[in-house]
Amino acid sequence: MYLDHIVHSVTKKPQEVAEDWTEKGIHAVVGGQHTKWGTYNALLYTKTSYIEWLAAEYEDVAKNANHPLINLILHDLKKSGAGFNTICIRTTTIDGLCIQLEEQGIKTSGVLHAERKTTSGLVRKWKMLFVKEEISDALPLPFFIEWEESDEDKYRLLQEDGTIEKSNLELSITACEFQVRNPREVMNKWKSYFQLIEHDEQTLLLENTRLIFKQSTNNAKERLASIDIVGSNRQEEIIYEQAIYRFL
Repeated sequence: MYLDHIVHSVTKKPQEVAEDWTEKGIHAVVGGQHTKWGTYNALLYTKTSYIEWLAAEYEDVAKNANHPLINLILHDLKKSGAGFNTICIRTTTIDGLCIQLEEQGIKTSGVLHAERKTTSGLVRKWKMLFVKEEISDALPLPFFIEWEESDEDKYRLLQEDGTIEKSNLELSITACEFQVRNPREVMNKWKSYFQLIEHDEQTLLLENTRLIFKQSTNNAKERLASIDIVGSNRQEEIIYEQAIYRFL
């Protein structure tokens, strides 16, 4: 399984977000609209994954979407404002994963179909899968995605339309650090549910990144706290919309 993308809810409009990161020398773009969810996004692609800055375009539509991810975004924005929300894991067998989880007695959303209209007018389609859980300040479980196109076709199209430049393919998200109250308990749950490999006492492995679970030092909500990005030829920590980006 691969890290597909990181969801970061923001208060700024996608155009503003893309401009902010472009000014920092990082190629980010406006993504498009999720018309059924009332949201829109900006995107930053890396070699095998990407960052999605997600904002509510039409809050009334978002509130009525009754979608697990949008409900999480709205909860977090209301509770503490912008920040990292959750991660998405890419699979090519989402229907089989759904069956596997259900056979374990784990309730899911079932496989959901989704699409986004890009700024160029292209409609991009995918499938999603969520574990059913109450939205709270506890760390949400990752959700899963299967894209309609192969990785090769998707990246080729994204390079053709300018979403991905050469500099993006030099970047890699090498670590996602979560702040939680009970790291061992969370790790055991993720391992049991999704058959992830344990690297050490605080790290689980995906094919393209490390998931690091650290003890939180306060009673704030449990969420992804920071990510590590390599390949930019810079060494700095950027705090953007209440999330930490470490360029190594």
